[in-house]
Formats: sequence, structure tokens, C-alpha cells
Amino acid sequence: MTYVDGFVAAVPTEKRAEYLAYATQFAALFKKHGALKIVENWGDDVPEGKQTSFPLAVQREPHESVVFSWVVWPSREARDTAWKTLMEEPAMQPGASPMPFDGKRMIYGGFQTILET
Repeated sequence: MTYVDGFVAAVPTEKRAEYLAYATQFAALFKKHGALKIVENWGDDVPEGKQTSFPLAVQREPHESVVFSWVVWPSREARDTAWKTLMEEPAMQPGASPMPFDGKRMIYGGFQTILET
């Protein structure tokens, strides 16, 4: 089964176009290294929770929107190999492609696919 890297971040709403350009650049890199699919989603109906929510998880500020993204890989092994080579790409070097959001508040993780229909 496939393997998924998931990401949630708070992005300044006025930087939507800048974020899309940034995501497009990195989607091409991920595909070059074996990703099957990259999906970027801009928050549209993301309620604020009292205990848990996407906005709370990324400490969203009033001028920000929540972005929910994922990368689909053929397998965990393909993903692990890709990340090793991705980190050697010039665009991945510190300062080469500044993020249009606060990366310290981004949450991410790798997930085993257990159902795919």
C-alpha cells in the first residue's frame, strides 16, 4: 500500500499566491523523487475548537488560514529514500527557498495507508 506524508500549517491569508508558488515548486521536486501525488488544500470551513482543532494545532492567528497537505508515495521505503535525496536538492538547503509561513508551527508526520478505495 501507499505511504503518506501529511502537513498542516498556518499561512498568512494574504500570502496565498506566494504559498501556491512555493508548493508548486516543491511538488515538482517531490514528483522528481518518486511521489505519486501531492495535494494542497486551503482552509475554507475549518472551525475553531475548544480543546482540539486544526487552528489550535498550528496556533493560527486571525490573519492566517489553515493549509492541509499531503504527499502520496508508493511505499514507506520509497519515501525514506526520496527524503534522503530530497535533502540534497539546492532548493531544500537552508535559506534557499524561504517558506511563506512559520515552519515552527507546521505539524507533519508519515502515515501508513490502511484503507484506499
